[in-house]
Amino acid sequence: MNSVKVSPKFQVVIPRAVRSRLSIKAGDQLRVAAFGQRIELVPLKKPKSLRGFVKGINTSVPRERGERV
Repeated sequence: MNSVKVSPKFQVVIPRAVRSRLSIKAGDQLRVAAFGQRIELVPLKKPKSLRGFVKGINTSVPRERGERV
């Protein structure tokens, strides 16, 4: 597990291994959430980058009459 140190300006550096794994680059935005005594940083992805992420999903399920596809 990686650990970071908070600077006097309350800044942290995300370890290289984590940045590489999540493809985080300089200028990317992260959502910050506090859960009890835990902080989570979640990368915000542009909608365009999510295009096709469910490629191959089965769309041949039975639908009710009049239901939009």
